[in-house]
Amino acid sequence: MNNNLFSSTKGQSLSSLLQPLKSPVSLASVALLTGVGVGILPVLASSKLSSTPSEQLVAQKPKAEITLVSFAVTQAAYSKIIPLFTAKWKKEKNQDIEIRQSYGGSGSQTRAVIDGLEADVVALALAGDTEKIQKAGLIKPGWEKEAPNGAIVTRSVAALVTRQGNPKKINNWPDLVKPGVKVITANPKTSGGAQWNFLALWGAVTQTGGNDQKARQFVTQVYNNAPVLPKDAREASDVFFKQGQGDVLINYENEVILAKQKGEGNFSYTIPAVNISIDNPVAVVDKNVDKHKTREVSEAFVKFLFTPEAQREFAKVGFRPVNTTVSKEVSTKFPKVNKLSTVQNFGGWPNIQKKFFADGAIFDQIQGTNR
Repeated sequence: MNNNLFSSTKGQSLSSLLQPLKSPVSLASVALLTGVGVGILPVLASSKLSSTPSEQLVAQKPKAEITLVSFAVTQAAYSKIIPLFTAKWKKEKNQDIEIRQSYGGSGSQTRAVIDGLEADVVALALAGDTEKIQKAGLIKPGWEKEAPNGAIVTRSVAALVTRQGNPKKINNWPDLVKPGVKVITANPKTSGGAQWNFLALWGAVTQTGGNDQKARQFVTQVYNNAPVLPKDAREASDVFFKQGQGDVLINYENEVILAKQKGEGNFSYTIPAVNISIDNPVAVVDKNVDKHKTREVSEAFVKFLFTPEAQREFAKVGFRPVNTTVSKEVSTKFPKVNKLSTVQNFGGWPNIQKKFFADGAIFDQIQGTNR
């Protein structure tokens, strides 16, 4: 996937062009040295030049530049959050910031960073992707402790998206195995979002009293009802909405909410009461910030993402906020989930990968029974 790289910038003020003067000079000399036209000499004349340090013109700090790499659906939130942060930093530090941004599928973004996209901050769909960057030597171990809330900056849950009016009455996980129901979900071997879907399906059984054997039987039946396995969540959405395939699409709640806000598609959706906490982490890429000398501003940006100001912007586009104040403010916006499993219920991402998604693991075995 091509990275969409664009910038949020601010221009420098005139003061950044003028350095403190060590000895008195004429206004004409100032104009010549700075390239300032004589037309602004009256403005300069109104300001007294002095050799006293407290009265000298203070030079603005050079502009800071950092790169944020994130998964696609966060773009709407960051378009609002970044201006808030840059304004705050300018006010407190007297420094302009350019935050370059790249958005795409979480798996693709992870590979791009490992392959050389020099991100200062990564905000990905799952901690498993961040751990891959850590294993590549770009992020130091213990990154989860370097930000609030275990570095989980946003949350979502799984949603069942159906055709308008829900003609096949698909309201919960067991409905996915009804005869004739066609399920659209991406391939968890290539999609991080699809891994969340798989865990939601598995947890729908294990969180309601079933064992792994029953969970495997249920998940196998669901994939038997999947006519195709698109490579990622975006392609799965295209298959459902644009190509008209399937009766139900498993998707993120936040992506469904955002699609509704944009008026995309004609659909209904439900949030199963037994669900998975889709936790999205953020981390500073240590090797890159040290190379770029941007650690201070990068860490400040990550910290800002947990403030009420930023969390409200995430909530506006459908993410469940992790800030307790904002969570209370928007509690009526999100359906209540009675049983919410987490990655820890599955033993953490290393165990998840080994048990479910590694070559020859459970998903491959399930696919073998589907052939």
